[in-house]
Amino acid sequence: MKNLKRLLWSGLLMTAAVAGGISTLSAQSAAPVSAIEYQLTFTRASAATRSIDVAMRFTAGAAGPVELSLPAWTPGAYELSFFAKRVLDFRAVQGAQQLRWDKRDYDTWRVQVGSPGPVEVRFRFLADTLDNAMAWAREDFAFVNGTNVFLYPEGSDLAFPATVRVETEADWQVATGMNIAGARRFDAQNYHDLVDMPFFVGRIELDSLQVEGRWHRLATYPVGALAGPNRQTLWRQIQTMVPTMSRVFGETPWQHYTTMLVFDSGYGGGSALEHQNSHVGIYHPGFAGSEVLASITAHEIFHAWNVKLLRPADLVPYRYDRAQPTTLLWVSEGITDYYADLALVRAGIIDSTVFLNVTGGKQQEVDALPPVALEDASLSTWIQPSDGTGTIYYPKGSLAGLLLDIMIRDASDNKASLDDVMRSLYRSTAKAGGRGFTTDDWWRAVSAAAGRPDFTDFAARYIDGRDPFPWASVGPLAGIRIVVDSVLEPRIGVATHTGADGREVITQVAPGSAAAGAGLRDGDELVRVGDIAVDADFGALFRMRYRRRIGEAIPVVVRREGKELTVSLVVRGEQRVERRLEYDRRASLKAARIRSGILRGSTG
Repeated sequence: MKNLKRLLWSGLLMTAAVAGGISTLSAQSAAPVSAIEYQLTFTRASAATRSIDVAMRFTAGAAGPVELSLPAWTPGAYELSFFAKRVLDFRAVQGAQQLRWDKRDYDTWRVQVGSPGPVEVRFRFLADTLDNAMAWAREDFAFVNGTNVFLYPEGSDLAFPATVRVETEADWQVATGMNIAGARRFDAQNYHDLVDMPFFVGRIELDSLQVEGRWHRLATYPVGALAGPNRQTLWRQIQTMVPTMSRVFGETPWQHYTTMLVFDSGYGGGSALEHQNSHVGIYHPGFAGSEVLASITAHEIFHAWNVKLLRPADLVPYRYDRAQPTTLLWVSEGITDYYADLALVRAGIIDSTVFLNVTGGKQQEVDALPPVALEDASLSTWIQPSDGTGTIYYPKGSLAGLLLDIMIRDASDNKASLDDVMRSLYRSTAKAGGRGFTTDDWWRAVSAAAGRPDFTDFAARYIDGRDPFPWASVGPLAGIRIVVDSVLEPRIGVATHTGADGREVITQVAPGSAAAGAGLRDGDELVRVGDIAVDADFGALFRMRYRRRIGEAIPVVVRREGKELTVSLVVRGEQRVERRLEYDRRASLKAARIRSGILRGSTG
């Protein structure tokens, strides 16, 4: 989510949540507006209310209604959030006169301007949600996305320039990707840039260095959360990973880049959201100094090319009032995920074994869910299907990227690669007037790089279709083989639901299962299984701890109708087919060259 990315990386999962809905952007403002300025105020006083004070000032060209809207979503976070619902105390004035206003729809305010001249609109925005696409405040810090707070005039060209002034405590700092226009003043050339550069305001840790002649800034909260060796580690990782990405496209698209990180002990994992020259990440403190943090960071930085510039035509230009579904998120997110792994291995942050293990973990994640076409999953993310496939285009798209890379290299005798596809599309679309790419554009670029007529069968079966990926035939072309093992695992035989209070309640008991034999019922709350206290993750611990105790009777404690009940359950085993990837030591010389080329970013 959003760029809240979904990555299975060393057992740690980032998740994204999305929703759906529509709004409109059809009305014309009766009174044209110009000279648009914004002000964000965050002080100790506003921190106490967990809100950010927002002002918008503009010049009305005539008397009449001016319609002002807030976006319904943040690009990169593929869900409709309707930020207007967090607006408090909306008011509009012209000089000393309070202006009358009403709502045209749920995210549009219609302000009745009395005469031409300056107008000011003010409101508070509730900053209580620790989410990359939202706004969040503490007693000494806040972050906010432009989509949350910057109103736009309906019916106007979004190419209007704007400035932002930040009012805060004298001893607090401000970090953003926007260009500096003065003391705590920033500017943007158009609305798209304006809302794509989030702000950190408060007591933050901020430093910078140059990478290939471009400034990189690292802003973190709270102070000390990423310090000492852990901060140095991330800096080294950024210094080595960025050049590998720049080489894919042949250029670096920013003058300065800001990595903005929040560490919070109450956050259960790690997630991030990309912007054109920055990204915001939210992490549990345990991520500090880890390769997982490096992986997510690489993913978000790669988005500065793939998504922020190289973008599906369905997303050009961004519309902020409605969903913009596309079948190509598997390219925008999944291929980005593949290149995040490549950036780490090519930079020497991880070795080739870790790279393959991460790839194998993604395959296992795909295997664990119902078969779904990548194009369908890309579309469905806006509604978050109940079967769990709403963000599977991350790992499955990454695997598709590896398979295509291998096939292109094999067909061209390792003289071309997926890098050529990305670079070609980048130059022919993003650099050629900023148009978006289509599905046809993608497959033409793949075919041109491989020197093959087309990839129609691959696209039909594995991208628009649900066939299992052809590891057995494609993997050996890069010296990678798939190994299939049968594993006997202990099973209870229940499906459970995690309630809002964290309790695990049985929703289904499998007929003939150990649970059925023990007399467990739908609606029972699992309290303890053997010596394991039950929580949302107890299943993995149970399988590990009891894998050698199949056939043993163990006590199971459940809560039924308000009373605890202990039953005896005989652990039963169930065969599970496990597929894993490994390097083939007997790979041909050509396959070994292809594998080396993938890991090193070379051809020939």
